[in-house]
Amino acid sequence: MRSVTHTSHYRYRIFILLFTIALINYVDRGALSFAANDIAAEYHFDKVQLGSVLSYFGIGYLVGSVCGGLLADRFGTRRVWLYAGVLWSLFEIASAWAGNIGIMFFSGSALMGFAVIRVLFGLTEGPAYALMNKAISLWASDHERGVALGIGLVSTQVGAMLTAPIAVGLLLLTHDWRLMFLILGVLSLISMAVFARMYSDTPQRHPRVSPHERALLRNGQRHSEEDAGASVPWWYFFRNRTLVFNALGYFTFLYITFTLATWMPKYLQDNFHYNLHALWYVAMIPWSGACITVILGGKISDWLLKRFNNYRVARNLFAAICLLLTACCFILIPWVHSAFYVVLLMMLGNAVNATVNNVYWSVVIDVSPKGSVGTFSGMTLGVADLASILSPFLGGVLSQSYGYSAIFVVTAFIALCSMCAMLLLQPEKRILAPA
Repeated sequence: MRSVTHTSHYRYRIFILLFTIALINYVDRGALSFAANDIAAEYHFDKVQLGSVLSYFGIGYLVGSVCGGLLADRFGTRRVWLYAGVLWSLFEIASAWAGNIGIMFFSGSALMGFAVIRVLFGLTEGPAYALMNKAISLWASDHERGVALGIGLVSTQVGAMLTAPIAVGLLLLTHDWRLMFLILGVLSLISMAVFARMYSDTPQRHPRVSPHERALLRNGQRHSEEDAGASVPWWYFFRNRTLVFNALGYFTFLYITFTLATWMPKYLQDNFHYNLHALWYVAMIPWSGACITVILGGKISDWLLKRFNNYRVARNLFAAICLLLTACCFILIPWVHSAFYVVLLMMLGNAVNATVNNVYWSVVIDVSPKGSVGTFSGMTLGVADLASILSPFLGGVLSQSYGYSAIFVVTAFIALCSMCAMLLLQPEKRILAPA
């Protein structure tokens, strides 16, 4: 049998694995939007009821984001991710019959069936990104963390681009929205089987990781794996200004993501009269640049940290500049009247916004004891996930009362507020666990 080489790079397989699982997570959650018309026709949902079906996921997702991190610190990333992954796969499959479940068990209410299944689905999908950050805190050295996070976090942008062709392709191939959910759920179960085979909680426990790679990771982390059990109570999150302001910064990333996901298609249809055939590919363009800049941002952050050995340069200053440029892109949208330039500004604004995505997660690892990384990652995501509720709602109020331009002005203002918040971070100051 061939032995593991002296210079193994198994950690990069782990980074790709995390990307793949997070990508599947994103596609699974977004598929319902493309089956919405068929679901509404079958169960006679009006637009308000259909909007409720689409929003139930966010309720469970917010709770799952917080709880997943807490559970990972207590029981280990691998165990929690396996349980969550298997359950979200089963709830994805159950989504195909959610309306029938409601009719059978909830007094004939198909809507209640979707409510229960989608909330549970969101609850089990919620832990994914907190679990990914916890995994990277143990599988990446400090100077590789930005790249590792970039590989994992680009799943959001790639997922946003691929959900449409995957979901539409399955619908056209099967001519049955239920089969779409069934196929996606089965593929998710297969991915979790691969995850179970490839992943362990730490590189020290994995037989495919060479002694040289283990030493590289152990020596390349500011607080080593031996500190993995150290933790502090969850409420320390709110006592630490860096974690709180960092969560507010991440709020902007998600606010922009949900604004583009929920209002961009209708804005392009109403203002520039795109039909669905054109919108299918035009709506993908604003996500294209971000697929590159998420990874590029990780490389830049790593380079800045290595070049200046200063966390405030690599985190605070880098994030502030990116958020300022993001605000500039969105504030310009109301002033241009060409669809080409509007889409271009959206792409640039989203790309620059995504460049700093890895910083939010890196800061959590920077300041947290290893045993609290999962908890604080989940709480960061929980605070930022309020954007998933506020962005669609506020977008509707603003567009109806003041026109679409108000959406982009407010988006730019929120980016500037987050820029100020990120300047107040103290990423060099770790939270010390009690002796």
